[in-house]
Amino acid sequence: MAMSSTSSMSFTSDAAMDTYISGLKNAHALEKQAIQLMERQVERIENYPEVEQLLRAHIRETEGQIRRLDEILHSFGEDRSLLKDLATQVTGNLAAIGHAVMPDEILKNHFANHAFENFEIASYESLIAMAEATGHGQHVSSLRTTLGEEEKMARTLREMTPDLSLKYMRLYEQSTMQAKS
Repeated sequence: MAMSSTSSMSFTSDAAMDTYISGLKNAHALEKQAIQLMERQVERIENYPEVEQLLRAHIRETEGQIRRLDEILHSFGEDRSLLKDLATQVTGNLAAIGHAVMPDEILKNHFANHAFENFEIASYESLIAMAEATGHGQHVSSLRTTLGEEEKMARTLREMTPDLSLKYMRLYEQSTMQAKS
């Protein structure tokens, strides 16, 4: 069920600002986690240069997203949450390690990356609504830039799913046939 538009709502309470700032810190930690996930994947990718290239490019984009979030947080005299950053980085590393033992690691990572991008999209849509509602429209442009990058990455991942799946099947089939001979 679609919710009604909240673009005309405004909030001025400390609780509203705390919610917005906490959301920014959460997004910062999320981007740190994304970098950990992608870096671990890039270290292990074999036979999929197109995936490696995409992840390396998105790592660079994500570093820019972190800088934009830092700028917004600094405008409030705030800094990232070191505890949240650390916790999500550890989680990112563990998630990447969890898939590493699977023969279809490339597919599991791909599916996880696609889900992660959609989580980030929802996060930035929420932050944009909060920025507007708390009177911080000056942040919307930066947040929309990041939202656009995340939407592009999610779309690219979705579009490459069939080809990646078939490439994995072909390579797995070849390795199975070689092992039998």
